[in-house]
Amino acid sequence: MMLGIVSLMLFNLADIWFVAQLGTAPMAALAFTFPVSFSVVSLAIGLGVGTSATLARLIGSGSSESSARLATDNLLLTTLLMLVVGVAGQHFADPIFRLMGADPELMPLIDAYMEVWFAGSVFLVLNMVCNSTFRASGDTRLSATVMLLSSLLNILLDPLLIFGWGPVPALGIRGAAIASVLAWAITTLLALHLLYHRKGMLLLTRPRLQTLLAHWKKLLSISLPAALSNMMTPLANGILTSLVAVHGAEAVAAFGAGARIESLSLLVCLALSMTLPPFISQNYGALKIDRVKTAYRTAIRFALVWQLLIFAVLVLASGAIAGLFSKDPEVARWLQMWMLIVPAGFGFQAMTFLSASSFNALHQPMRAMRISLFRLFLMYVPLGWLGNHFFGLTGMFSALVLANAITAVVATFWMRRYLKTLATESAMVPAS
Repeated sequence: MMLGIVSLMLFNLADIWFVAQLGTAPMAALAFTFPVSFSVVSLAIGLGVGTSATLARLIGSGSSESSARLATDNLLLTTLLMLVVGVAGQHFADPIFRLMGADPELMPLIDAYMEVWFAGSVFLVLNMVCNSTFRASGDTRLSATVMLLSSLLNILLDPLLIFGWGPVPALGIRGAAIASVLAWAITTLLALHLLYHRKGMLLLTRPRLQTLLAHWKKLLSISLPAALSNMMTPLANGILTSLVAVHGAEAVAAFGAGARIESLSLLVCLALSMTLPPFISQNYGALKIDRVKTAYRTAIRFALVWQLLIFAVLVLASGAIAGLFSKDPEVARWLQMWMLIVPAGFGFQAMTFLSASSFNALHQPMRAMRISLFRLFLMYVPLGWLGNHFFGLTGMFSALVLANAITAVVATFWMRRYLKTLATESAMVPAS
């Protein structure tokens, strides 16, 4: 899981680093695109969760032909959904970014990037759903290989298309988008080839309409709640980006770079949040609630200690890291300030998403969604606005730490109370 996540992080970090060499304005424009692009990624994650959940059950039961039909139907639905999203994105991009507070001079740069990005986003999502299909079949190594290849292609194509070389013209920020789309397209074609020839999970026969609709309904019943939960984060980040925008393009550029650093800093705990649920679900099904409690407590303690170490590293290396991202002294100053404050809350943030993923593992998706809503729209955004209003960006950064801390306390309280209820209920079940 860590290898797969690292490859995705490298993809984003390569984009922001190469675009940063073009100057502050292109870097700020790319920062504005992050909440919107992450919304599409959230949809992809939801579709991947639904694909894994529906496929794994069929594969486990030995229904290879049915699983191949389901995998094919899921890929067809993904393609249709993303064609709609791509067209809608092209149409509504300008009003969305203006609502986020993008300056008029940044709009041509944003448009140059997002026109290409939306046109090729179907490959991004298909890529992620194909990888979920590999993982559902038990082949995590193949999934990680495809994800890593995608990142390597992007890293190679970024400088070529952004800055140009020989007969290849310098395309600037549009070149970054083209590099991403080409990397997704190549690896998607490879993944489809592997699904068809190696896994036998891609059928070229026409599906029965009744079966097709049943498979789509099954996929969406799991995917939509997961996607909606993930989409809350970029929505909240979009609101926060609009608050940061009043401080200028330099502040937005620093905030966007901080978002990439945040993703990398939470890498280990994100991987843990993906491996903890299967363990919890298995023991929950066996009514071994004591093991569920132990796993949850151990994960929470590890997250706090690990993220404290990451915070210490970021504090010590804040100046050097800020200099790597931008030569603009104002951008570097704000980014260094971000690293001295915001990562102090990463341990609490990890506690929160570990609690949410544990609720999902216990078949309580609405409780998981309640945690996300509480954190983002009762804590994160309101406290961030208050901190920014009264104390500027420093106050906003400090408020985000406070929001994570309060949410972590509430989420762990909810989880422990629910586990206590489960323990009581399981004790009343007669032994078989």
